[in-house]
Amino acid sequence: MGENRFQTVAVVGAGLVGLGWAIVFARAGLNVRIFDGIADIRSRALARISESLADMKRLGLIGDVDAVLQHLHVVETLPEAVSDADYVQESVLERIDVKMDVCREIASAMRPEAICGSSTSGIPASQFTADIPWRERFLVVHPVNPPHLIPLVELVAAPWTEAGVVALVRKEMQRIGQSPIVINSEIEGFVLNRLQGALLNEAWALYAEGAASLADIDAAVSQGLGRRWSFMGPFETIDLNAPEGIADYARRLAPLYHSIAASRQPERWPDDVVQRAEAERRAALPQDGLAQRSLWRDQRLMELNATFVARAVPTSDRA
Repeated sequence: MGENRFQTVAVVGAGLVGLGWAIVFARAGLNVRIFDGIADIRSRALARISESLADMKRLGLIGDVDAVLQHLHVVETLPEAVSDADYVQESVLERIDVKMDVCREIASAMRPEAICGSSTSGIPASQFTADIPWRERFLVVHPVNPPHLIPLVELVAAPWTEAGVVALVRKEMQRIGQSPIVINSEIEGFVLNRLQGALLNEAWALYAEGAASLADIDAAVSQGLGRRWSFMGPFETIDLNAPEGIADYARRLAPLYHSIAASRQPERWPDDVVQRAEAERRAALPQDGLAQRSLWRDQRLMELNATFVARAVPTSDRA
């Protein structure tokens, strides 16, 4: 198959994450076969993708919508999607039993040299691939939702995953425009959700004790931390926030951060606090407005991506 190892890809599970993956693969020119076990979801898959592609075209993130759509095919059975695929992206329900059943079906249908990545956000592959054929060809390939707008992908091998599989998936993810990182062990929550969880736990604690409103805590991130974090990570941030770099920052502020951490005893988010937060959020955004606000979020992400593209690539070089 030459230098570009992945040419035909199967996407199993056509929810928000699965359809985002389908766009990722198709815009890179790969042939994509989409399958979902629910007929109604299958029937609406291409229409939902078309809507996203139209928005992406408007912001210059893709060229011709039809050129992307021609790489996408919805199929009626899982074997039809998987049998000729070089790579399978599993994006089904986040439950061990469901993933175990689906991955066993994938393993029975896929070619021995194919690879399967799971979109799970926190379940190690060892918990649902231990007893399936070709388990050495399976690993976690966890995206950030929506994957066609946020490029980070976490690669997490099971103890039996072939080392060469991880290296190949990393190379191919880079080739199709994603930003893969390798997690060296099956830690709970991997890296992204452990970082997100630390911020969420502190946000809930601040809200529970009445330190600030939900809106003001959100603003501290969207109007503060998030502005820097949209283009640099925490270590580079602190390296630039002290005159002599990261070690200087640690000397100055490590005692403060240690004191903050020591002041907290991790607890589950209390039900009454969650209910209070729910009431505050629904006052700001009624339940029936969630879907529209999600579309707004995706469009803002597209606009952000468009600014990155404009800064990185000369206009004459963009399709």
